[in-house]
Amino acid sequence: MSKLKGNPWAVLVALCLGFFMILLDTTIVNIAIPGITDGLHASLDQIAWVLNAYILVYAVLLITAGRLGDIHGQKRMFLLGLVIFTLASAACGLAQNPSELVGARVVQGIGGALLTPQTLALITTIFPRERRGAAMGVWGGVAGLATIAGPTVGGLLVTDASWRWVFYLNVPVGIATFIFGAIIIPDLRMGAKHRLDLRGVLLVSAGIFAVTFGLIEGERYQWGSVWSFISIPLIIGVGVVLVGVFLVDQYLDKHEPLVPFALVRDRNFGLMNIVGAALMFGMFGLFLPLTIYLQSALHMSALKAGIVFAPMSLVSMIVAPNAGRMADKIGGKYILVSGLALFAVGMGVLDLTAHSHTHWWMFLPGLVLSGFGMGCIFAPMTTLAMHDIEPHQAGAAAGVFNTTRQVGGVIGNAAIIAVLSSRLGHELSTKAVRASSQIPSQYRPGFIAGFANAARQGLQVGAGQSGGRLALPSGVPDGVAVQIGRVASGVFTDAYVAAMRPTLLLPVVVILAAAVVCMWVRRPARSTEAQSEGELVAR
Repeated sequence: MSKLKGNPWAVLVALCLGFFMILLDTTIVNIAIPGITDGLHASLDQIAWVLNAYILVYAVLLITAGRLGDIHGQKRMFLLGLVIFTLASAACGLAQNPSELVGARVVQGIGGALLTPQTLALITTIFPRERRGAAMGVWGGVAGLATIAGPTVGGLLVTDASWRWVFYLNVPVGIATFIFGAIIIPDLRMGAKHRLDLRGVLLVSAGIFAVTFGLIEGERYQWGSVWSFISIPLIIGVGVVLVGVFLVDQYLDKHEPLVPFALVRDRNFGLMNIVGAALMFGMFGLFLPLTIYLQSALHMSALKAGIVFAPMSLVSMIVAPNAGRMADKIGGKYILVSGLALFAVGMGVLDLTAHSHTHWWMFLPGLVLSGFGMGCIFAPMTTLAMHDIEPHQAGAAAGVFNTTRQVGGVIGNAAIIAVLSSRLGHELSTKAVRASSQIPSQYRPGFIAGFANAARQGLQVGAGQSGGRLALPSGVPDGVAVQIGRVASGVFTDAYVAAMRPTLLLPVVVILAAAVVCMWVRRPARSTEAQSEGELVAR
């Protein structure tokens, strides 16, 4: 292998800066939704697509982008993705209407997809196997930090500036990362030429688009008809079939498939894709209900709700690099099992702690435990997945690995919203009937009917909704209106907590199941570098 110029740890810093910016954008926008709604006079459907357009495009293109890195060079694709993402972020901040913002978010998704797989592929290529765990630890710490830090950073920006700065923040960071990356990241190319499997690109893109679209939009259409005979189950089913056809096509392609089937035959790579999908199912499934709980049930500001999660981020960021170094020494299997178990237990503690009047400091034990567990997950999981991947397949492997994680998160989000909506509707109706005795009898039917209507509308709560705002008929005395508002707020808080606590058991169980899956991991053999002399060329 050619000698790489420069310090690989400096290269890692440049890669992590870009990766952090991309992942941060998957969560930071949530906190700005109320400001975007008011600033652009956006409807609920338009706001949903501000969030979903990015996720959809990002998930669909990851596998193709990973293979493009193998063909054209990871550095080139990383820098191209960075430029596209940075320019699109500026366009998001300058948007004057919802359509412009959604369009810019689509372009952001393209840039993010081009960039993300290259980070993991480059780490796999430039770090020898005996030091890869420590590097993956830093990468994993950044991944965990970015996922959790979005609400905190977004809360600061929205509180002190405006929603536009959620996007403007990416511009100086993107420019600095581009300059640094252009100088420090090596341009490594494979000696042999490669081709892009266009048939595979079309099949996998259409399949993942259909599955992801169906999961994202399922709740909106109540998992039924979208238009005429086209329904959400049909769309998801078509997507699954297309992915199946894609896998068969890849197996039969003896030339150069988009996803080399050797990846699937690697036991650890296959298992880590399952674990990664389960982890993101759990993370998205846990953080969405908890974020709503902090803002809508405990009435915290967006900033305070974000800060509540900060201890988890800090602990994870400290633990992850150490877990990576430990994985290099003793192997990652049992570190990963322990991390998944600790993360699940910590979230279980948070679930048990959540009540109608819980103080923020009472969440600390669960947050610290979860943060410690999360810090032990990303590095060994990624190291085990990529340990035996050949350099010429690193981009394809990174694309597949990131795609399964992203789809796992989308599935988790959809599943939790569906379960939480169903339980919340039942709890609202039940608790409204019980609490109606606290208000004057002439207002009880309207009070009960108001919550019954809210229950039928599904999960529509956020930072600006306490759940206790009911439309009152004109002429209600001020004192009675205050009394009804207080009782209504209590009904929502109690109903939400009652609905959330059993719902959170689903992601906890999924994460524990992922820990069990890890018991089938094969310990990677310590071997010399697979790259032969001259296989990689630094340009």
